[in-house]
Amino acid sequence: MSLVDPMSDTTPFFSDDNEGEGSAEKDDRPSPEQEEDSPSGLSHIRAHLTVVVLCYINLLNYMDRFTVAGVLPDIEHFFNISDGKSGLLQTVFICSYMILAPLFGYLGDRYNRKMIMCVGIGFWSVVTLASSFVGKDYFWALLLTRGLVGVGEASYSTIAPTIIADLFIKEKRTNMLSIFYFAIPVGSGLGYIVGSAVDNRAKDWHWALRVTPALGLVAVLLLVCVVKEPKRGAIEARPEHTLQRTGWLADMKALCKNNSFVLSTFGFTAVAFVTGSLALWAPAFLFRAAVFTGEKQPCVVEPCDTSDSLYFGIITCVTGVLGVAMGVGVSQWLRKRTPRADPLVCAAGLLLAAPFLYLSIIFAQKSTVATYFFIFFGEMFLCMNWAIVADILLYVVVPTRRSTAEAFQIVISHLLGDAGSPYLIGVVSDSLKQADSYMWQFRSLQLSLLLCSFVAVVGGAFFLATALFIEKDRQIAENYVQADDAPIIVPKRGRSTKVPVSSVLI
Repeated sequence: MSLVDPMSDTTPFFSDDNEGEGSAEKDDRPSPEQEEDSPSGLSHIRAHLTVVVLCYINLLNYMDRFTVAGVLPDIEHFFNISDGKSGLLQTVFICSYMILAPLFGYLGDRYNRKMIMCVGIGFWSVVTLASSFVGKDYFWALLLTRGLVGVGEASYSTIAPTIIADLFIKEKRTNMLSIFYFAIPVGSGLGYIVGSAVDNRAKDWHWALRVTPALGLVAVLLLVCVVKEPKRGAIEARPEHTLQRTGWLADMKALCKNNSFVLSTFGFTAVAFVTGSLALWAPAFLFRAAVFTGEKQPCVVEPCDTSDSLYFGIITCVTGVLGVAMGVGVSQWLRKRTPRADPLVCAAGLLLAAPFLYLSIIFAQKSTVATYFFIFFGEMFLCMNWAIVADILLYVVVPTRRSTAEAFQIVISHLLGDAGSPYLIGVVSDSLKQADSYMWQFRSLQLSLLLCSFVAVVGGAFFLATALFIEKDRQIAENYVQADDAPIIVPKRGRSTKVPVSSVLI
């Protein structure tokens, strides 16, 4: 007996059948939910409700990720750890997320995506709750639980954008993705805000980690009750271009030959490096700068002053909304003039962010107001990339490879980006310290964070290179026709079998 999606009669969890295409043709009478159906199999209302639920979960994911950063001074004091060990908290999480992403990408292209997300998010909520009970002598246990949290995000982040892609096309898809990616900076900012507020109220940083698990269970209920699995690629399918799923190796070979996908992935890696570094270290850096200038007292007794986490969280929320909206707005305006608009806007975002981030780090030793001013504009320009990079992936990759492409992009961007950047910044900071003093705690972290500006410039160069290939690769994806000898996967009595396309009647 197969496990069937309770919201769908055509999507078994362990079936290789592609959502039962053609089932609607057997009965000319649509169900009440399908009276306004698009080819995706979902009504207009259900499609928009699905986006709302996915946005809520995306916001929750990033809120949980950055709650730890919001209370980092307390965690460092509680466990008595160095900057290098503090950086591991983010690194182990990203490594887990990165390693598991290909698995969930493979599953997401073949099985019921809704059920995969339900299991992953439920597991993530339980593990996050468990991490809030770690004692003072068990820092390794906190690292372990933070690593396991990556399961939930891997199960979600590789799949959710592909569901949106199966519900909307063209400008509508871009708009929905922009709403979806608003949740990243807003959720990140809420992580700082909630972590700081709960820590100050409870006088114990452990309580800050107990907020998102309850909200995670709500997310699972919403997935079960509201979200319905759309048909993969049906909304943009053309009769002469019926697609069949190919094998994983064939998918990977095709993706590696896709210049726009590869170059934009490296550009996004630079975004991940910078955001990962700032996400963990910016509040701690701002606190150390205030101690260095004499505006605040050092943290001697918990709870530490986490007001900088609160302010940085507010800035992250505001700049995230402005940055994503500005990126999408400029991109849509520029598309009327050039088909290379998307990568050019991404490049401009990174190249503009670099000098503002540099100035924010340099001015920290002189003016707190100037530091926050430059951080505001640096983060805003950095956030211009989020929705556009996702849209690039979706229109240069064919529908049957999108979850795999999402997973591949996650692996590369995190492997070379925010998986190592928080730890790298911490290690460089430790190595630059010439004395165990408050002055050198600030100065060493200041110098190590300057790496972010350099990486942002490199990322801008990758997006400029993407602009050279984007038009050609988009046309290839839109007019894709399967090769006669490409192995595809067809169901055979509940099991997958690879056969040549030429032997299958399409």
